[in-house]
Amino acid sequence: MAELLYRTSIFAELPNWSDPVELTVRHQVAVIVPCFNEQDAIARTIRELRAALHILDGYELIVIDDGSTDGTAAILKDEQRSDPSLRVISHARNRGYGAALKTGIRASRGELVVITDADGTYPNHRLQNLIQLAANADMVVGARTADDVEYPFIRRLPKLFLQAYARWIAQTDIPDLNSGMRVLRRSVVERFLNILPDGFSFTTTITLALLTNRYIVQYVPISYAARIGTSKIRPIRDTAKFFQLVLRTGMYFAPLRVYGPMLWLMFLAFVASICYDVLVLEDLTEKTLLLMILFINSTMFALLADMIDKRSTRERREAPLQK
Repeated sequence: MAELLYRTSIFAELPNWSDPVELTVRHQVAVIVPCFNEQDAIARTIRELRAALHILDGYELIVIDDGSTDGTAAILKDEQRSDPSLRVISHARNRGYGAALKTGIRASRGELVVITDADGTYPNHRLQNLIQLAANADMVVGARTADDVEYPFIRRLPKLFLQAYARWIAQTDIPDLNSGMRVLRRSVVERFLNILPDGFSFTTTITLALLTNRYIVQYVPISYAARIGTSKIRPIRDTAKFFQLVLRTGMYFAPLRVYGPMLWLMFLAFVASICYDVLVLEDLTEKTLLLMILFINSTMFALLADMIDKRSTRERREAPLQK
């Protein structure tokens, strides 16, 4: 496979939608909507998606009912009666946002996979823009950076730090780390499907996975409204899990970036210790030897992790050619 080009995360130029939509894809577009206890918003979301996507030659709309316990299931049955093309897949119990998306991806057939939320927060009429831009990108993300974004203040603070850390890991700008509105190429997302988490961090992981592996990622500014119904996010617990996952993902895809500062600290401690031993004590102490051994072992471990990462990356790229 030819080496995939890399484009830094910049805002893409929007296409002109006065012309008919022409997409260079193998099959139809698959639109996947994870849904858990969204009885107040799901019907409106489905209507918005139908209105936004009717211009496409073909698409499949898949709603994943992730073990809802309210009236969501009944509403989805009514929607299916009025539109038999709507596919509803139900989980017997709540398995998580990421698990619902993975179920939808495995069940879909389109080369372009579109994801959006069921809670009315995302401007689904903008999906046309994202889909057309996907003709020249591996992933197109709706970045919640418009002036009318309504985002809870309690969720802004941890995201600022986590986003800065993710930018450092990926070595590129990331306007929105975990936006739930995006378009992905199936051939790309399937390479990482086995490592994507079942929780809300699905989007964070796929973002870092593609950026650190030099795939083409484009961002489009979108608005973000207050959700309909009650949020499923628990700020303290989910932020802690979010940070843990960003750290783990960084170690998985860019181990030298994560281990680098620690290795420098060990090296500087070793240099300071040996200078003190030679210039002051005029003897080599056990402390200096321990610091030297620790630095060497840690460096070898980091290089081994980087080698494993590079080998795994090559295997993921070659896998589709071997099928």
